[in-house]
Amino acid sequence: MKKSPSWLATAVLVIVGMCVSSVFTIGAAAGLGLMLWGAPGEGSGSNPHSSNPAENVGHGGDVVEDSWVDTARVISPSTVSIRVDTGKGGSEGTGIVYDDKGTIVTNAHVVAGAILIDVTTADGRTFDATLIGTDESTDIALVRLVKPPKDLTPATFADSSKLTVGQDVMAVGTPLGLANTATTGIVSALNRPVVTRPERSENQDPSTASYTSAIQTDASVNPGNSGGPLVNRAGEVIGINSSIASNASTSAGAGSIGLGFAIPSNTVRLIAEQLAHSGKAQHAFLGVRIKDGEAGTGSATIKGAHVVEVTPGSSASKAGMVNGDLVTKVDDVQIGSSSALTAYVRSLEVGSTHAFTVYRGGKEQTVKVTLQGN
Repeated sequence: MKKSPSWLATAVLVIVGMCVSSVFTIGAAAGLGLMLWGAPGEGSGSNPHSSNPAENVGHGGDVVEDSWVDTARVISPSTVSIRVDTGKGGSEGTGIVYDDKGTIVTNAHVVAGAILIDVTTADGRTFDATLIGTDESTDIALVRLVKPPKDLTPATFADSSKLTVGQDVMAVGTPLGLANTATTGIVSALNRPVVTRPERSENQDPSTASYTSAIQTDASVNPGNSGGPLVNRAGEVIGINSSIASNASTSAGAGSIGLGFAIPSNTVRLIAEQLAHSGKAQHAFLGVRIKDGEAGTGSATIKGAHVVEVTPGSSASKAGMVNGDLVTKVDDVQIGSSSALTAYVRSLEVGSTHAFTVYRGGKEQTVKVTLQGN
């Protein structure tokens, strides 16, 4: 999707360079972002490591209700610290063991400009790693250990579409260089549109923007948590921590204020599988130029993504979408802005079909769109 020049209106400062570094810069973004946290038992399948946290036994044999001990025990072996050498400085972030071949998933901004990559496991062993592929538009990257050990513990990824607001979550990472740090919170909101655009630097392309239909959490996340897991009570990954919102005007004063954002696990898996296969990722493409808009619905006003132009032959064109349509919902997800539409479409699979709710001529209509690839 193309966006009209007026789309970027900064609402909060979103810290995209969430790695401890002397060279990474802070990016500003429009909209809000989310960090994902899950609830007990929620997920895409069974987890051989999971157990009932309510059955943890404390001192004196008492049952410890709502203990996070088992959660940390499950996810910690699957969490790694990543150290990057760019030739002009260093940075440190977090990653997640994706498979037993030594594949690690992290944020693209964590490994941006990397010449050398070191990965340290939870038990303190450090391995050389190489870059497999990056997708800056979703801020996801894969690296692989050069000589992976045989005892790696891949994380279990849950189904992020089953998350609900208020669920408990835990984040694990390397904030400010402090490896194996765990913090807890809840899912504060879902499908927050996060748009991050790094400032000009020697390591990052300033024209690259990433879009995330993210999960918001109040769990404490700080620079260095980038690329680390956000998990549910069972220790299943429901998202990758990627950014935080701050009311500080500069990176020097940036830190957790309880507004963290994560890339949902379903998006992570969609992109990671493609990167593992070919080193590149393909994205769903609607084929419209959009801007923020609104329409009157009786005595109320509804906001959405206003279609300025439909590209001939595109997914939108084939579905019958026209100039002037106001997109307010995709499936059951509310679309309140152009950024929200771009972020959500980018999280969908090429070839999938979705119901787009649009206002046209003062009336609500549903348009079925089968998304093509870019």
